[in-house]
Amino acid sequence: MKMLLIEPYYTGSHKQWADGYKKYSLHEIKILSMKGQFWKWRMHGGAVTLAREFNRMDWDPDLILATDMLDLTTFLALTREKSHRIPTAIYFHENQLSYPWSLEDRDIQKNRDNHYGFINYASALAADRVFFNSEFHMNSFLDALHPFLKHFPDHNELDSVNIIRNKSSVLHLGMDL
Repeated sequence: MKMLLIEPYYTGSHKQWADGYKKYSLHEIKILSMKGQFWKWRMHGGAVTLAREFNRMDWDPDLILATDMLDLTTFLALTREKSHRIPTAIYFHENQLSYPWSLEDRDIQKNRDNHYGFINYASALAADRVFFNSEFHMNSFLDALHPFLKHFPDHNELDSVNIIRNKSSVLHLGMDL
């Protein structure tokens, strides 16, 4: 199987996971990535840059595996001519609904932290499969979705939580000892 692994925040544990997955997998894996800096900008703009790069590639994967730092909905919209028949999965290292924020973060201070969680929600909804690095992480994300969506004024799509739940599972991190 030919797999495209997309990581907009290619540093630290994200880089280690992607490199390890490529090294030890029996699949042919290409990594499409960006430098691991400016995480908020990567969640907003990374999809545009990576979509442009994907559209230029002369290589067609059998599966697109993106990480939680990618706005998968934007990526798919910008690559639909090439990606419309390719199955997609998203892998959550962490998420912006249940992952703790720093109290010093300017977005928290200005009460504008919902957008990053919404990117994770919409990406999970758009993906064919949703993977988490632990059962605790999967449950914390899924449990946070209902209250997150419920606070919106109307059309809050509460039924979509079960859609995501039904395509979610755990894909544990590998270990290179």
